[in-house]
Amino acid sequence: MDIDERFMKKAIRLARRGLGSTSPNPVVGALIVKNDQIISSGYHKRAGAPHAEIVALSKAGERTRGSSLYVNMEPCNHYGRTPPCTGAILESGVRKIVVGMPDPNPHVTGRGCEFLRSKGVEVKCGVLEEECTRLNEIYVKYVTKGKPFVILKGALTLDGWIATKTGNSKWITGEKSRKFVHTLRKRVDAIMVGVETIIADNPLLTPYLTRRSGRAPVKVIADTNLRIPLHSRVFNSPKSALTIIAAGSNVTNNKRKTIEGLGARVINCQMRDGRIDLADLLDKLAEMSISSILVEGGATIFSSIIREGLVDKFYIFLAPKILCGDNGIPFARGPGCDTIENCLTLKVLMVRRFDDDIMIEGYPRRHSVNVELKIEN
Repeated sequence: MDIDERFMKKAIRLARRGLGSTSPNPVVGALIVKNDQIISSGYHKRAGAPHAEIVALSKAGERTRGSSLYVNMEPCNHYGRTPPCTGAILESGVRKIVVGMPDPNPHVTGRGCEFLRSKGVEVKCGVLEEECTRLNEIYVKYVTKGKPFVILKGALTLDGWIATKTGNSKWITGEKSRKFVHTLRKRVDAIMVGVETIIADNPLLTPYLTRRSGRAPVKVIADTNLRIPLHSRVFNSPKSALTIIAAGSNVTNNKRKTIEGLGARVINCQMRDGRIDLADLLDKLAEMSISSILVEGGATIFSSIIREGLVDKFYIFLAPKILCGDNGIPFARGPGCDTIENCLTLKVLMVRRFDDDIMIEGYPRRHSVNVELKIEN
């Protein structure tokens, strides 16, 4: 690993501190380096706050003259909530900038690096680009496709069931696995489940197992016929945590008004095969600036969202438990593939252990993401 990669690794680690707080902006970390020593650093804490480069430059002050700036994403060269970073970089006297990846926003991509080069700053781009891209995969999809990045999380017994025949699923996995899932909840804009999960488990859908403060993710319940019980705990969350009920076009106004009277928002979606068209729902959520969604169940919504090719990433937890029967609730409902050859396969990014549980993190094979298998204990 050369020196540029070493410092970029540190910038990436800094950027990760902003996961879950910067949406719809990317997570960015920046280092100011002089004589091969880090003299200041910063990261983007939340949307509307100073960008990572500005934080690092401000900390360094006059020491930035003749220094190098390491940043995992191309500096902005346009006005948004904050002024462009390129102007501040020029004024600081930075001699060289090392960039992990270009900003994929089609309206700005490449302009920051081009501008700095035109002003005499040495620019090196593409250092650990794949790792930087994966770090901001949510932002990349949202700004290039205008759609949310969809993560599916499932917990299964070793023989493939997500619940018993009665719908009981507490708890398939252990406490460490559940805490990690709550960390995932803090990193996304919204958590989505089907109404059957609400009826069976009555979950809060909040990251209550994490100590980290910050905004609560939006709760989205796919409920074609508004069957959600009025005593459901999703209606009792903090006011900052919006609850969205996605319903079909055939629900009555009385049902809608009753639900909205509990503080939730009901949105009508197009129908597909008698159920909510999930692609239409995702489009509506994107219009609400929701850039990432964690889908947590159950079997009906899993089968629909997988078959429609809407999942971008999987987190599958396997617990060392066996139901010892064929009458549980499967991971996905409906007919499966006729041959193993036609199964959906994953490009495995990581295999991780949480006590006795095993978690597999991976992308559907349709994604052109080249990653190496990494195993962590």
